[in-house]
Amino acid sequence: MDVLISIAIALSAGLLMTRVIKPLGLPAVTGYLVAGVLIGPYGLGILGNFLSVQGLGFTSMQYADRFRVISDVALGFIAFSIGNEFRISQIKQIGKKAAVIGVVQALSATVFVDIALGVLSLVLGEAVFPMSAAITLGAVATATAPAATLMVVRQYKASGPLTNILLPIVALDDAVGLVVFAVSFGIAKGMIGGRVDVVSVAVNPIVEIAVSLVLGFVMGFLFSETEKLFHSRSKRLSVSVTFVILTVAISMLKFNIGAVKIGFSPLLSCMMLGTVFCNMCESSEELMDRVDRWTNPLFILFFVISGAQLELSVFTSLSIIGVGLVYIIFRSLGKMAGAHYSAKLMKCDNNIVKYLGITLLPQAGVALGMAVSAMQLGEDVGGLVRNIILFSVLIYELIGPVLTKTALIKAGEIIPENKKSAKVLNAGNAK
Repeated sequence: MDVLISIAIALSAGLLMTRVIKPLGLPAVTGYLVAGVLIGPYGLGILGNFLSVQGLGFTSMQYADRFRVISDVALGFIAFSIGNEFRISQIKQIGKKAAVIGVVQALSATVFVDIALGVLSLVLGEAVFPMSAAITLGAVATATAPAATLMVVRQYKASGPLTNILLPIVALDDAVGLVVFAVSFGIAKGMIGGRVDVVSVAVNPIVEIAVSLVLGFVMGFLFSETEKLFHSRSKRLSVSVTFVILTVAISMLKFNIGAVKIGFSPLLSCMMLGTVFCNMCESSEELMDRVDRWTNPLFILFFVISGAQLELSVFTSLSIIGVGLVYIIFRSLGKMAGAHYSAKLMKCDNNIVKYLGITLLPQAGVALGMAVSAMQLGEDVGGLVRNIILFSVLIYELIGPVLTKTALIKAGEIIPENKKSAKVLNAGNAK
């Protein structure tokens, strides 16, 4: 019962908070995150603990972690939706540009953070801020949160050249981030243990990307064939939901073949699932639209739970705040500089050159997953990396969606409220 009460409270809080922030012009996703903080362990959860009432808010991080399956499934649907952006017709138009910009902006963020935190490590000393932590954080800097970006695009029905290239680039971040993190993480472990493991640095990340894409392709093919067996909209929607959940479940499997670790990326697998499906199924656009409507409550829960899991205690450490601010500043500079100059090199639309970097700042799920992996470096280094990422995610998740919305408005791809598009005005004048 307590789980159902928590879900009901989370949905209610998320919906009510959107009414509070709407007059401020903030995106709904920001309201969901704030709602999560308010009903989390630092808000309503305190009252739940005091009254010993299970389900009255999220009483602890451990209790919030019980809802991880909701977050896993939500991320699967987010990746599935982003896969819809890789239609062959669109890839022919922006594929090369998206690939170049996606790689350059991700690597730029890593270089900027590595240099800044590397200098900080030399100034403060290994005992205060180890070089291995600096290298690991540089790799985490590649990741961009697809969830927040997608929700802003959906809420305001953004459309145009910037939006068209943004979602494929966000999707590519996961693949680039996996490789960069694996290499940097392997180097960091080598610095601590005195030996670099070539398999973990070079082989494992490539294997993970390859098997994830193969899994997504196979599931996408089976999905497209299975969908043909049903004709009613409700049953075809059910098939869509089934295959996304099944792909998420399979992608959680992990096993070893000798020294090689075989693991999957749920985001890459579900993204490939959506890509194969949208290119094989003639009615994929209609089905994607129906799936998008079905998943809205799921996404509200995802962001509210994410807000409840934001660790506010990181604000009690001045060293975490200091290093965290350096990380945020230089990651942001790296993303914006990389996106700006690579877009200019690829002769993209002027609005893409000016505003793309700002839309790539949100950071959450993938970065948090990397932070968990960083704990293998030991409590000292791993714990330091985790807390810095928790701090940066808290900042990025609250301001990132606002910045994304602002950039899309300035690019003319979101119509401000109470204003009509030129298309609507022209139609009215023609009458």
